[in-house]
Amino acid sequence: MTNPRTALLLVNTGSPAAPTPNAVKKYLTEFLSDRRVVDLPPWLWQPILRCHILPRRSKASAARYGKVWTRDGSPLVSNTARIAERLQEMLGYSLSVRWAMCYGTSRIDEVLPEILAERPDRLVVLPLFPQYATQTTEAVFDAVSRVTGTLSAPVREIRIKDYFEHPAYIRAVAARVRAHWAAVGELLPGDHLLISLHSIPLDSVKKGSPYESQCRRTAELLAAELGLDDTQWTLAFQSKFGHAKWLEPTAAEAAERLAVAGVRRLDVVCPGFAADCLETIEEIGIDLKETFLQAGGGAFHCIPATNDLPEAIKAYAEIVDDHLAADAAQA
Repeated sequence: MTNPRTALLLVNTGSPAAPTPNAVKKYLTEFLSDRRVVDLPPWLWQPILRCHILPRRSKASAARYGKVWTRDGSPLVSNTARIAERLQEMLGYSLSVRWAMCYGTSRIDEVLPEILAERPDRLVVLPLFPQYATQTTEAVFDAVSRVTGTLSAPVREIRIKDYFEHPAYIRAVAARVRAHWAAVGELLPGDHLLISLHSIPLDSVKKGSPYESQCRRTAELLAAELGLDDTQWTLAFQSKFGHAKWLEPTAAEAAERLAVAGVRRLDVVCPGFAADCLETIEEIGIDLKETFLQAGGGAFHCIPATNDLPEAIKAYAEIVDDHLAADAAQA
């Protein structure tokens, strides 16, 4: 990476500004109004959202955020910021690394104009979602296009759609799992690894989304990297929203089934989340643990996300480098 006029923008989903009902309501209004997230006509969806969902969910979600909030604020935001900082340290002056969120604070429409004001020759956009989904990846690209589409002289863009099977990414997640095993002990007979990824509506898969197949590929590669056979791991999906059918089994269903089957220890890794956040810390680390234990399970461990693990930072550098090289070859 030798071009100092290349800018790299890392993007994550976002977070409310504070763990309060008002802040969460503002965030959820923005997030759930995105047609990429909820693909319903506004005339139908907005009354449901504003009259039923927001009044019910804002207070409850604020309480959930309160469980994971730190002195640094939102864990998703602080962890994403550290990823960008570590990546900038690794790359030095070869690229300018910035981060932004799709919703909430530090949005793309706030950060990207600052980047473009520096007049980079190339803009690399890396959504921190290893598996491609329109609900996440395309939402990022939409927000980027709303900014770059106004430029009189468009910047050359490199948009990284996914990295679900990149060897460096798989190695980074495996390194996190191995570090956990080094601390608590490797899996023994009767122990199990649950690989949990964010779910999406089945309707998206039926329309051709590659998300499910990419999730399965990631899980298979991770299990192989860790040397696990098919009896030692299970793929499940989490964070379902609404009443439509989503990818299954849910993480809760899988955890209950494994507990009933006599699994003594359940380790859970969430390779779709680059940074620890509400969905990993609270939904998995607290709620799923309770589900597993109440169903008769034994020990439960939520393995942290890769966050700013050195292997993860190296992986992002390799992923970006690969795309820059491919772009240079096409120029």
